[in-house]
Amino acid sequence: MSALLGVIFHFIGGFASGSFYMPFKKVKGWKWESYWIIGGLFSWLIVPPLAAWLTIDGFAEIIRSTDASILGMTYLFGVLWGIGGLTYGLGVRYLGVSLGSSIILGLCMVFGAIIPAIWYDFSPVAGKDTMSVMLSSDWGLTILAGLLICIVGISVSGRAGMMKERELSVAGTDPHGGSGETEYKFGLGMTVAIVSGVLSACFNFGLEAGQSMATVANDVWKAAHPGEGEFLYRNNVIYVVLLWGGLTTNLVWCLILNARNKSFGDYTNAKTPLLRNYIFSALAGTTWFLQFFFYGMGESKLGNGPSSWILHMAFIILVANLWGLVLREWKGVSKKTSNTIVAGIIIIILSVLVVGYGNGLHG
Repeated sequence: MSALLGVIFHFIGGFASGSFYMPFKKVKGWKWESYWIIGGLFSWLIVPPLAAWLTIDGFAEIIRSTDASILGMTYLFGVLWGIGGLTYGLGVRYLGVSLGSSIILGLCMVFGAIIPAIWYDFSPVAGKDTMSVMLSSDWGLTILAGLLICIVGISVSGRAGMMKERELSVAGTDPHGGSGETEYKFGLGMTVAIVSGVLSACFNFGLEAGQSMATVANDVWKAAHPGEGEFLYRNNVIYVVLLWGGLTTNLVWCLILNARNKSFGDYTNAKTPLLRNYIFSALAGTTWFLQFFFYGMGESKLGNGPSSWILHMAFIILVANLWGLVLREWKGVSKKTSNTIVAGIIIIILSVLVVGYGNGLHG
């Protein structure tokens, strides 16, 4: 039951992440940097401490009592992840929701799941699974097989994206699929997506760097609730510090773009639906944070870093691809191309089932 709840929590988190960009599509008359940073203020500055305050007694004291080097490393990984996060927005902008998310999050999934496990071979930490242990166990090999299957699904989705671009370019149709935007740029989008995918994995590294804060929160809660298992919300204290780094990177870059594009006026432009724009940007930012709120709950139930990260990313990719179909990003393509993207989605679903089964073996 615990493993099943973990999978469900990861699905909810994946749905939140795969859906967060939808409210941004309701923003009218603003440049990308304007609505991105308004959403980001909720994602990285407002909602995380609110969530920690609601779920963890004394979370601020835990942060204050944590060694400066741990806080610094957690923050640094947040800064690097922030670069991946802002380029995620650009990747979706240039490739569309389904293809952009598939490429970016696929790379993020691989690096985020594999590198920590390799690192723990050289620097063991109690309760953390190493790559050598995974390679020598049935559960570990099953989880890695699920990862490989998901990579195949991502490759198939990427193939579908290239087929889409070729077909719609020949037909003289907007390759973005009729969403009302005209910024589909496959080459630039792929470059941005690769950078974003690699750096986005730093979020998982940041979680690992700040684990001592989560451990304190977990120990305090377990002492007050003996026999009730692990603390569902222990990661919320890490998010406060980690997301400061993301805020730093994104705020600096968006302010630069505001100056370069002369878009500071967006925030007070009465010719745009200001209240609507602020509400939908805030909704997008809050929805984005919920992915990690539920990720922490899922990890507390599964108790395995690599499988949690893989499930989380696979669900995000799955949901993003489904949104791509709902938004008709694939409108006007051939049946062969449509079948290819559907096949990619099915393969990703299969990978989720395999990873879930592998985690069950680990239990």
